[in-house]
Amino acid sequence: MIQSLGHAGTHRRVAITVGAGFVPGTNAVTLGAAIAGGKLGWEMVGIRDGFEGLLHPERYPNGGLVALSPALIEDLDPATGGILGQAPWADPLHPLATNGNQPAEEAGSSDELLRRLSEEDIDSLIAIVGVPGLSILQSLYFKGLHTVCIPRSIENDIAGTAVSFGFNTALSVTIEMLNKAFQAARSARKIAVVEVTGEHAGWLALQAGIAARADAVLIPEIPSQLTSVAARLKDKISLRRPYGLVVIAEGARIVIPPPEHAASKDNHPLNTSELRPAAGQLAALVASSLQELMSVETYPLVTGAWARGGNPTALDHQLGMAYGAGAVQVLKGGGNGMMMSFAPPDIKSVPLADVVNKRRTVPPDSEFLRIGLSLGIYPGIGL
Repeated sequence: MIQSLGHAGTHRRVAITVGAGFVPGTNAVTLGAAIAGGKLGWEMVGIRDGFEGLLHPERYPNGGLVALSPALIEDLDPATGGILGQAPWADPLHPLATNGNQPAEEAGSSDELLRRLSEEDIDSLIAIVGVPGLSILQSLYFKGLHTVCIPRSIENDIAGTAVSFGFNTALSVTIEMLNKAFQAARSARKIAVVEVTGEHAGWLALQAGIAARADAVLIPEIPSQLTSVAARLKDKISLRRPYGLVVIAEGARIVIPPPEHAASKDNHPLNTSELRPAAGQLAALVASSLQELMSVETYPLVTGAWARGGNPTALDHQLGMAYGAGAVQVLKGGGNGMMMSFAPPDIKSVPLADVVNKRRTVPPDSEFLRIGLSLGIYPGIGL
């Protein structure tokens, strides 16, 4: 617990936890928080696998907590995978939707978790989480836990921050893969249809598509008629340029003609938020429909989990360290129930109540959409 040491000093035991989903370079966030907290004289510990190490320490040979001592963090490589692991996708708290400033209801073990935190003399928690994790931490905050969250998402769909940790790395990996798909399409004289991560937001598809010279980018925010996409591609396909690149976010809303009546006007909607195919199947559906509509060979590709691989970029490395150290500074200043935010060029914090149950999506007036249009990229029928 917080103990006064005199001379305005305090001793605190602060824990760090990581939410579900692998993002490369999470160690950078852990390292930033551990160094900053250590310099204040705080005891910094990590919880293994989300809250599993705290709730089920018997499952770990060396215990469910990791002492982030100076000796450990001195040898910790910020570019490697997370030393703390990550939470399982089925979180024990099972958060439900919150309403404004009201705490989330949950069917799980928040009281047990708070009891275990108290038993371990942990007074504050730094959580590296995505959108679902923010609801969990807000619920714990309403029940008395001191907490600061760090936004982590390869979709960049967390409200309240311009850039979530992990997005820039995913963007770099996706651009590299799209460039290879573009080169292969040009060599084979086909149309590459590439499905990329983006269940809720189209930032990754849009920004990577711009970099890779895509002909069309289909995202969740803008519905798309595949017949219109085919018409635009026909205008660009020629003897001089007999190839193309279509980038699709996995959550894109697309109206696809029935395969047996591709020329019919009786189209049916394939809305991935309602009639979502299994991961990786959207590219195949779009590719086969485009091939039937255009009589041009296509081939589908899926980036999938590959976007989560690789070493963190320089931006994510620096941002991770800054987010971690910034969270410690927020706790030092008495902040609570907050999330770190990158508002270039500043690192600041915003209340969890302002970001929970919200998504950062591509707005209709996005500058990236205007840039894409100026490059001849078709973004769907919403514009």
